[in-house]
Amino acid sequence: MTKELKQKKLQKYIWIFGICIGLFVFFFWQNNALVTSLYIFESDGIGGAVDGYRIVQISDLHNKCFGREQNRLLENIKICEPDMIVVTGDLVDSNHTNLRTAMEFIHGAVSIAPVYYVTGNHEKWLDEGTEAELLKQLKEEGVTCLDDEKEEIKAGQDSFLLLGLDDAHLMDDTLGQLVSDTAGLPSAEDTFTVLLAHEPQILLQYSNAGMDLVLSGHAHGGQVRLPFVGGIVAPDQGFFPEYTAGLYEKNGTSMIVSRGLGNSIIPIRIFNRPEIVCVELRKK
Repeated sequence: MTKELKQKKLQKYIWIFGICIGLFVFFFWQNNALVTSLYIFESDGIGGAVDGYRIVQISDLHNKCFGREQNRLLENIKICEPDMIVVTGDLVDSNHTNLRTAMEFIHGAVSIAPVYYVTGNHEKWLDEGTEAELLKQLKEEGVTCLDDEKEEIKAGQDSFLLLGLDDAHLMDDTLGQLVSDTAGLPSAEDTFTVLLAHEPQILLQYSNAGMDLVLSGHAHGGQVRLPFVGGIVAPDQGFFPEYTAGLYEKNGTSMIVSRGLGNSIIPIRIFNRPEIVCVELRKK
């Protein structure tokens, strides 16, 4: 082999090595570099005292760590200055459950703002004892678990209704019963309503129940996102899913779908960085 051929072969290996390093850095960045998406949500139903109220949504953490004791994630949440933090399911991953990792985030989050939580499909896939222990630890930290429950959130002289659905009851009439049951709380028909529900593909059902705003996740942003196409694949929606990330509207109901933070079966994200959602409520 001539000296010239040896040099070309060496250059080829250097290029291959460089491309591999570049891809590694790119994929690492795509899976670990947090981004915060701010949504300004305006409505006539929002009272003057609620104007400017900030909700930070965390979804699909799947036991992923962002720094020691989740410090990177928590610092980014603090920057949003939330009045409330909501966790819309899949805090843990049923395939590699680690309650300690999940509770490190929760322990930090409750020191920032009140935390509200609903289950995702991965919590429902846990064995009964592990799920019960998770819910026990959440409550001990002061988290309000809103599975099939609702609460009036007051801000000065005004308020709004926060409702939460257990992931096991998305498809039955539980939401309709929550809406119709006043039980000493303001009527959902007369009050601005925010629903926490892990899965976005049943937006029509949320709309039929008269929800004003839905915060959801589950789709992981479509895992791989392409320009002008969007997400490629999502749980329960298959290929080229309709609801993967961002704001959607149907019959007067708006839904914000978080791209989430962690991964489960598919271990990488492409053009789909882990996302913190911040929603600021504004009176129109």
